[in-house]
Amino acid sequence: MLISLIADYGTGDPAFIEVTQRLSMTLERAQIHLLSVPAFSTLATGFWVAQLGLNPGPQERLIYHNCAPRKDDPQARRDNEGEGLTYALLPNNVKVVGVFAGHTLSFIKHHAKELKKVNVSRSGSQFRSRDVFPTAAAAIASGDFNLLGEELNIQEIPDAPNDRIAWIDGYGNIKTTIPDNSVTLKPQTKCVIRIGDVVSDAIYSDGSFQVPEGTLAFAPGSAGWHSPNGGEKIRWMELFLRGGSAWERFGRPKVEQIVKLM
Repeated sequence: MLISLIADYGTGDPAFIEVTQRLSMTLERAQIHLLSVPAFSTLATGFWVAQLGLNPGPQERLIYHNCAPRKDDPQARRDNEGEGLTYALLPNNVKVVGVFAGHTLSFIKHHAKELKKVNVSRSGSQFRSRDVFPTAAAAIASGDFNLLGEELNIQEIPDAPNDRIAWIDGYGNIKTTIPDNSVTLKPQTKCVIRIGDVVSDAIYSDGSFQVPEGTLAFAPGSAGWHSPNGGEKIRWMELFLRGGSAWERFGRPKVEQIVKLM
């Protein structure tokens, strides 16, 4: 089994190893891959849950995600209580277990065949993703669904915003939540992009490398998945500076900042 562990612990944080050890206690032969998202970024978490879960991979897969800002209640928390655990089953039978917070389920809510709450404690530890949740995640991964509870109301899950930075890759390319089918420009059309206080000219392209060196391209990127009905493939627009870094061009913006096509 392949387990994708997505969390906001921080790159190289020993928390990843601690959680991996707990999962491996039950799922001894599982291959566990780690992905660190920015602190408290439920949008980046949800984006990668969908990108990994809705695209091809091994038949036996679990996505275990934890990004829990504990923003569901602004009051003081009793016994480290936080957002609850949920389960989703995707059309390709990929299982998704993780905390329901912000946009963690936004990109998959219309794809999931099942969306349910998981009956485990919401409190008892500051480090619930190590001390409380792995037992439930491992049981579900193994086909034991006794902890599944009531259906999760899809209306409680917010829609994903269509104007944000979803991810910044190692090359400085900026992946956005702007769907490619929402852009009506013709290829090679000049446009203007604003992120925060920085404005830059760009060229709309249907292929990132179809622009000269040093040109900022606004083009469908490498991330995307098929629509919920299994029809067209949605690709997410990306800002790509050929020979440079779009992230640097825009003053090193953060994930979740607004991207505006002017």
